[in-house]
Amino acid sequence: MITDLLIAGLNALREYIALHVLTCLIPAFLLAGGIVTFVSREAIIGYLGAAARKVSSFSIAAGGSFFVAACSCTVIPVSSGIYRGGAGVGAAFILLWVAPAANILALVYTGQILGGQMVIARLVSALLMCFVVGFVMAYAFYKEEKNRISTIQMSGRHLMTKKGVVLLLLLVGWLLAPNYIVAHGPYWQKVVVWVVGLVVVAVYALKTIDGDRIRAWLGETWWFVRIIFPLLLAGVFIVGIIGAVLPQEWIETWLGGAGLRQSFLATMIGAVTYFATMTEAPFVDTLMNLGMGKGPALALLLTGPGISLPNWLAIARVFGIKKALVYVPTIIVLGTLVGWVAGLILS
Repeated sequence: MITDLLIAGLNALREYIALHVLTCLIPAFLLAGGIVTFVSREAIIGYLGAAARKVSSFSIAAGGSFFVAACSCTVIPVSSGIYRGGAGVGAAFILLWVAPAANILALVYTGQILGGQMVIARLVSALLMCFVVGFVMAYAFYKEEKNRISTIQMSGRHLMTKKGVVLLLLLVGWLLAPNYIVAHGPYWQKVVVWVVGLVVVAVYALKTIDGDRIRAWLGETWWFVRIIFPLLLAGVFIVGIIGAVLPQEWIETWLGGAGLRQSFLATMIGAVTYFATMTEAPFVDTLMNLGMGKGPALALLLTGPGISLPNWLAIARVFGIKKALVYVPTIIVLGTLVGWVAGLILS
């Protein structure tokens, strides 16, 4: 029994490393390091900082997040990058939530598999949840945020150089291209797109960015790698074991209908299990064909890609245990309520 569980964990780890580290995490880590290095803190603080108007900063964070096709683990370096650069905790956690829970790519794929009704429900729910998450995090850590922003040293330079803008746009394109260009193709095609993107980014950086800035960029990137990556691997291993223990028959029996209990169970399954972006839609479709209700299905669509056990661990390490202890239960409560209400409306 123990051997089988270890094999399940190792298989999950092998699949994760093979399919996600190269095309997802490496560009995400470099993008996070690039945000800290090339985007001036004045820009981040001005638009997303704790002192900015909450409605506008949260709207900018939510709107930008729709274009970042990232899973719950890949988005952590990006979110922590803008947070280290001076963004408020509310805006940073909105990006942390919306990008995996309701990015454009996932919404389009959801529509293809589950239909327009579920797309609208997922989009509206994610928007409502993200503003609640933003306000909860902002006001739960109001004093800490006030002190943190006051200690940030303002450099006085321009908000961002043109070279830095182009480099970050290339990094974003590199991160998104494999999944956008090869949405349904084999993995090797994604690798080809990834390699092309790597060449473009490397050539541009070497020709336009001076050596000291590149070393600073790689140094910031390495900080994210060593802090986050080991915890992601540990979390994926544990999730693989959990998946081997949890019987599918149990899921089919307890997730039918539109009750609060069913929505909570679906939320908890999604909150613990790791879903790569876009894999949640076919999984939910399978469960709905076996009798899963629409409300629990929506809860799983949101929390499945939005958070996971590896995500919990990495958030606690990067943002602190207190923020993880506020954020994760907030998502679980919101996911449960949204699934329950949606079940009553959509049934």
